[in-house]
Amino acid sequence: MKRRGTVHVVDDEPAVRRSLARLLQSAGFSTADYRSGSAFLAAARAGLSTGCVLLDVRMPGIDGLEVQSRLNELKFSLPVIVMTGHGDVQIAVRAMKAGAADFIEKPVVADVLLRAIEDAQSGGRRMARQREAARAAQRIDTLSPRERQVLEALTAGRSNKMIAYDLNLSVRTVECTAPACWSVSAPIVSRRPFGSW
Repeated sequence: MKRRGTVHVVDDEPAVRRSLARLLQSAGFSTADYRSGSAFLAAARAGLSTGCVLLDVRMPGIDGLEVQSRLNELKFSLPVIVMTGHGDVQIAVRAMKAGAADFIEKPVVADVLLRAIEDAQSGGRRMARQREAARAAQRIDTLSPRERQVLEALTAGRSNKMIAYDLNLSVRTVECTAPACWSVSAPIVSRRPFGSW
């Protein structure tokens, strides 16, 4: 079965972590579980780059809403689904205002949970692409006018020789400029190996 991503399950109850892991693994997800908010924060600080987070609200020590707040301070980019067995409107509002992708009440209904995870992951991928495009646009802004001309010609599919002729440059100058252009724009344009024109 093809894996559908990783779900980081943060809950202080071992039985809940086990049952969620079984459900998620049977649906094709990989899981990582954490018995406390502080254990998850340590992993988040070390660097988690894929998946989404299933975060319980009521835990001893650092509760889920505090974990969410600290994740925001870390500029944590994975989507967070907040869950609680004591759902009330105030908790839901706080979680959503803090950026939760969804809010689910325990006991968890399998279909509702799986749909929420799929929605969160697709939204998370879209947000990651938007952030990467914004970073690439910032990098493009650092190019000189000549480098921009070379980049535009490269993305139009022109060969190094054609670019050199059009811009009145040597082929070697284009070849030396092209790697800088690709490293700046790679997330935005499809990368072509040099010599393929």
